[in-house]
Amino acid sequence: MSTPRRLLLVNGPNLNLLGTREPEIYGRETLADVEALVIAAAGERGVEVRCVQSNHEGVLIDAIHEARADCVGIVINPGGLTHTSVVLRDALAGVSLPVAEVHISDVYERESFRHHSYVADVASVHVIGEGVAGYARATRQLLDILA
Repeated sequence: MSTPRRLLLVNGPNLNLLGTREPEIYGRETLADVEALVIAAAGERGVEVRCVQSNHEGVLIDAIHEARADCVGIVINPGGLTHTSVVLRDALAGVSLPVAEVHISDVYERESFRHHSYVADVASVHVIGEGVAGYARATRQLLDILA
């Protein structure tokens, strides 16, 4: 029996508030909508998805470390940790799995502190400013790399 192919979907701090938090920036879709979108996009190729969201950096890092055991790649929206967390970046680099970085809003059209991503250099795929739909594109692009 073969092990199923699986992606880890990581959503960082405050993304649990999708649908109600600044809908003019992030839209009205919820985190559950995001997860369903990624599950459907991965499912098109027979790939499972494990979803994790946390407002705690260590929980995200632990999930990334655990992905080494049963995942073939990671789709991540680190939220505000994108711009602040070297340790999250190091966790992604340390597991040696392909990474897709997603941002719902166009971070380059927002405050200047959002213009730098610590994740960018370890991600093979970058989808920025396409709303929640960007998660599906990032998932498909990551799976293309893995094919």
